[in-house]
Amino acid sequence: MPELPEVEVTRRKLAPSLVGRRIAKVHTTRASYFFLTSPARLARELPGARIDALERIGKYLLAGLDDGRRLMLHLGMSGQLFAQNASSVRLLSAATRASLAPGAQLRFRPDAHTHLRLEFEDGGPGLFFRDVRTFGKLLLLAKGESDPRLDRLGVDALEATGADLFAATRKRRVAVKSVLLAQDVIAGIGNIYADEALFLAKLRPRRASGRLSLRECDALVAAARKVLLRSIETGGSSISDYVMPDGSDGAYQEERRVYARTGEPCLDCGTAIKRVVIGARSSHFCPRCQH
Repeated sequence: MPELPEVEVTRRKLAPSLVGRRIAKVHTTRASYFFLTSPARLARELPGARIDALERIGKYLLAGLDDGRRLMLHLGMSGQLFAQNASSVRLLSAATRASLAPGAQLRFRPDAHTHLRLEFEDGGPGLFFRDVRTFGKLLLLAKGESDPRLDRLGVDALEATGADLFAATRKRRVAVKSVLLAQDVIAGIGNIYADEALFLAKLRPRRASGRLSLRECDALVAAARKVLLRSIETGGSSISDYVMPDGSDGAYQEERRVYARTGEPCLDCGTAIKRVVIGARSSHFCPRCQH
């Protein structure tokens, strides 16, 4: 978390309120591995820049600036990118929630985990980037500059074809679940949506990827696209930290068929959902529906 749907929802929700606005001031926490560009440089070079576009590449967001530079943002495992007026208990630490009355828990004030705050010249709501675990990333790219993190990404999951997956899996014994998580093959799919796509395609996560037929690859890519688009439509999955930029929860977690449903009955056949570990990641599947 967050995966492609959560990042795309964030992009769609934020773009209308960010594009065309000029940055007035930058507030950051101290230097850490969250900052691929130093906080001092961000505070020095971002003010005065206008945001002209907000795009997504895989799980990355890129804010295009009027001078051709781009600000690359990655939400990591627990990153939250939201407007200043957003409100949600998910934006508060457990200790903060416990110290506040219920009515006050919805009001967010920047805390030690709010690593980036942007103020704008128009005086409207700012933008906050909060990340408790600091696995998120922030990088300012010069005009025409790219980054290896972007360059090594495979085809976007919403644009991938069965032929792409089929070509990438030939002569490979690795489990198909691991291939779906490999961002250099198909970019954007994480643990939640890999499990859901495999269920929809009726494939077990441990299937050797090199043994998939072209027809099975077609079915799996189509299933992944269907799952991702449905999650985008419902606002993403708010299982842990993720919230939409206005602070509201996504709703896709209510539609999960297998992910994190270990021991619960399959919604299609009633068989208990099983959990296995593949490549140090939990995988959930129905032993009857998936083959």
